[in-house]
Amino acid sequence: MKFIGIIPARYASTRFPAKPLAMLGGKPVIQRVYEQVAGVLDDAYVATDDERIEAAVKAFGGKAVMTSVNHKSGTDRCYEAYCKVGQGYDVVVNIQGDEPFIRHSQLEAVKACFDDADTQIATLVKPFTPEDGYEALENPNSPKVVVNSQMQALYFSRSVIPFQRNRDRGEWLANHVYYKHIGLYAYRASVLKEITALPQSPLELAESLEQLRWLENGNVIKVGVTEMETIGIDTPQDLARAEEFLRQHQELK
Repeated sequence: MKFIGIIPARYASTRFPAKPLAMLGGKPVIQRVYEQVAGVLDDAYVATDDERIEAAVKAFGGKAVMTSVNHKSGTDRCYEAYCKVGQGYDVVVNIQGDEPFIRHSQLEAVKACFDDADTQIATLVKPFTPEDGYEALENPNSPKVVVNSQMQALYFSRSVIPFQRNRDRGEWLANHVYYKHIGLYAYRASVLKEITALPQSPLELAESLEQLRWLENGNVIKVGVTEMETIGIDTPQDLARAEEFLRQHQELK
């Protein structure tokens, strides 16, 4: 199978304008994401709506494709970029442009999901640990995933699921494996075309999680597991946290 990585990167951001071009350890954030992806997949492109990002990507030797400013999701931007780049790929991998520490092993875990012929879409999760504490578990910005025995997603929620009726909340993490969703997706190319044509669904609108649209429409989402933490950059404060993370992980430099 051939895998192409698409990295959606917008210039406009309410919480952190020009985020892809922010410097992290002497390199733009978007360059760090690109370098983590290149070499693991058969090809990689940054999909952007801004010529400044396009120029920055080309300056460090990366590939970029210009896309519409009107997309509502990274998935939609991925599909336009895939159509412009051309056919010949079996799976499109959507890597968020604000995840500079995505690991090679995490990309390989998502690729491995397609060893299962039933997989239409794949994503990644990380188990919460008792050391994380209940506060981290209940954080609505860390969506949780419930899976079946075949490691296929049953539901995603910003709430804590499942609810343990007969245990104190302080014991929940010690008595059940909760999965934190890592926002890395891969889609069979034919499925990507289908899901971008779907209207927003009631569950998606309720939770503000687009993957619920796919579940509501019967798509099979295979789940890969990683033990490694990622650090998304949504705010300037997150960037400072990422700088500290980089200092502590010299292998990522």
